[in-house]
Amino acid sequence: MAGGAVALRAGLAAGTLVLVSALGAGAIPRLDLTGYPKPVAGDRRWVIQLPGVLRPSSDPNISANPRDWRVQLLVGQTALVDCNLHSFSARISPERLPEGQRELYRVTHVGPLISTRMACPGDQRQSKFVTMAGKPYVVPYNVSVPIVVDAPAPLEVRWRLWKAENESQSAQLMP
Repeated sequence: MAGGAVALRAGLAAGTLVLVSALGAGAIPRLDLTGYPKPVAGDRRWVIQLPGVLRPSSDPNISANPRDWRVQLLVGQTALVDCNLHSFSARISPERLPEGQRELYRVTHVGPLISTRMACPGDQRQSKFVTMAGKPYVVPYNVSVPIVVDAPAPLEVRWRLWKAENESQSAQLMP
């Protein structure tokens, strides 16, 4: 009886070791939002947990090193629009949290939806994701911490991955 219990314990320990090895080595921290302040009234929290492993690019000129990658934050809203170009003004502000490594991104100063005023053929309106105007807002690719964005309703947050080329180009030195 005692020998059977020892064998059972050894089998359980070996099974646990295999499970821990399978989970521990390549595990990605998941959505630990402790330390983030609660969103202010009227804001919604959007969280991006980046994948730890991505498919390699079929293009050999694109870097496979995540240190060369960036994440573009796309803040926008779905609206019924015509053929004109539409956008709105807003500001994304990073706020470093006391722990030092984490940041919270806040969307503020949201303006009204604006558009060009071209004549459109017919009344062809469609539902479209309209993004905020301005330069693309990019953050480093880091699988260790989630990207947390607080934005007022009805804004949504989407993201897009940017990868760099392997080769750098020389700039021209001017006299």
